[in-house]
Amino acid sequence: MNFWLLKSEPGNYSIDDFAREKATDWTGVRNYQARNFMKEMEVGDLALFYHSNAEPPGVTGIAKITSLAKPDRFQFDRKSPYYDAKATRDSPIWFCPDIAFVEKFDDIVSLSALRASAKLKEMGVLQKGSRLSVLPVSKAHFSEVLRMAGARSKV
Repeated sequence: MNFWLLKSEPGNYSIDDFAREKATDWTGVRNYQARNFMKEMEVGDLALFYHSNAEPPGVTGIAKITSLAKPDRFQFDRKSPYYDAKATRDSPIWFCPDIAFVEKFDDIVSLSALRASAKLKEMGVLQKGSRLSVLPVSKAHFSEVLRMAGARSKV
C-alpha cells in the first residue's frame, strides 16, 4: 500500500463537498510530476486530504484510491478550464484516479502543527518550494498525521 497527499482549495472542492459526494474522480491536475504520481497510485492506497490556500491550510481527512488513473475527461472539453488542445482520446496527456471518502477529521491538522512536529520534518508538503498538488507520503508520516488528528481510521 502507498500513501499520498491530495491538495484541494476548499473554495473549489472541500472536505465537506467530498464527504457529501462520497466519491469523485480527482480531475484538473495539470502538472506533469503530480500526474505521474497519480499514475503510480494503486487501488486501496490511502491519501491525506489537504486544504491549500485556506485559513489555516492543513490536512482535513482521508481518501481511498478506488481506481487506477484514467484519462481526465476535462482535457477534451473545450469549455473546461482544464481543456488541453494537445490531448486526444487516442493520446491523452492528463490522468486521474477515482477516490472515495474515508473520514473527515474533527479538527484540521494545520500546516503549522505539521511543521511543529519533529517526526514530520522530512514530509514532502513541508519542504521548501513544494507546491505540487499530489505528493507521496511515507507510511510513518501518514500514521503520525492520523495520530495528530485523533483519526478513527488506522493504517
